[in-house]
Amino acid sequence: MTMTSASDTAPIAFVRHEMVQAEPPPPSMVGMQGWLKKNLFSTPGNILLTAVGFFLAAWLIWQVVDFAIVRAVFVGTSGEDCRKSPDVGACWPYVQAYWKLFVYGRYPIAERWRVDLTGLVFVVLLVPLMIPAAPLKRLNVILFFLIFPVFAFSMLVGGWFGLPHVETALWGGVLVSLVVAVTGIVMSLPLGVLLALGRRSKMPVIRLLSTIFIEFWRGVPLITVLFMASNMLPLFMPAGVDVDKLLRALIGVSLFSAAYMAEVVRGGLQAIPKGQYEGAMALGLSYWRMMGLVVMPQALKLVIPGIVNTFIGLFKDTTLVSIVSIFDLLGMINFTRTDSAWAAPTTAMTGYLVAAVFYWVFCFGMSRYSMFMENRLNTGHKR
Repeated sequence: MTMTSASDTAPIAFVRHEMVQAEPPPPSMVGMQGWLKKNLFSTPGNILLTAVGFFLAAWLIWQVVDFAIVRAVFVGTSGEDCRKSPDVGACWPYVQAYWKLFVYGRYPIAERWRVDLTGLVFVVLLVPLMIPAAPLKRLNVILFFLIFPVFAFSMLVGGWFGLPHVETALWGGVLVSLVVAVTGIVMSLPLGVLLALGRRSKMPVIRLLSTIFIEFWRGVPLITVLFMASNMLPLFMPAGVDVDKLLRALIGVSLFSAAYMAEVVRGGLQAIPKGQYEGAMALGLSYWRMMGLVVMPQALKLVIPGIVNTFIGLFKDTTLVSIVSIFDLLGMINFTRTDSAWAAPTTAMTGYLVAAVFYWVFCFGMSRYSMFMENRLNTGHKR
């Protein structure tokens, strides 16, 4: 009788006839839990920084909420209502009493519909311009950049078509802030592109003039530019010639921003490989067609963060026009908070909180739209 061991009958190899089904990743590696573990709680140091960051954020948010809502005064007719307690928060009746001044300045009440109509047309034209898939883009560009400025000037200034003339000295508040910001943004980009091309030009005279212009405006503070435009420029003008103060400020802001924009655009041009220029010239494209169709679209895409950063800085710098007696939103707040009828410890802080929210909303919106355009124009480069 032959004995057979267990090892003799065991299979020599195992052959799988089908693939093993993929199992889901551990819950701790995906979803919100995975994101938190990877970005906030991956190491002891990150855990400590996360805890400190959350504590500071919670403390700051509570301070704002406590001042703006919990301890705030919402009903009142004078500053006396905001002085009833030494621990009172925001004085919102003050904002309710002066919100029209914050928006329109001293623009005549009977003519404020013109400001509202101009703002409505601006939004109607801007929204489809910002949507890449919107139809009739060329018509939209013509209406926004060519027709709308004429329409806005005619509506706001008046003097035509039976509209009463309104001096710019009566403008103020959000109206002035947006006029200065939008004008500076719209004018600075094309001027900056031309200056950047001029500084890289092979023509010595053009290059020299562009360089002098850029370095001059970049070497002078904006507040000095506004002061010179408002107070010193009239001294050099011929007798009887007077340029509107707001117009002088708009020109100064536009030229100042164009100089900074030129350097941003020049950085994008320098980042374009030489082969792009050579390829365009090999196709027989002229200089302007090469720049407009090949080089400039790539350069502007590369410097979108820098362009938007310049726009955001310009938008916040509009507050400097109050130095030269042009009452933008911050200027109107400083003007109204001195009213003795609304004298209270928190009146000024309430007004500044309104200004902070206004500028934050617009600047944050520009920043998010910049990120949207960056992602949309991304051609496969990993970030």
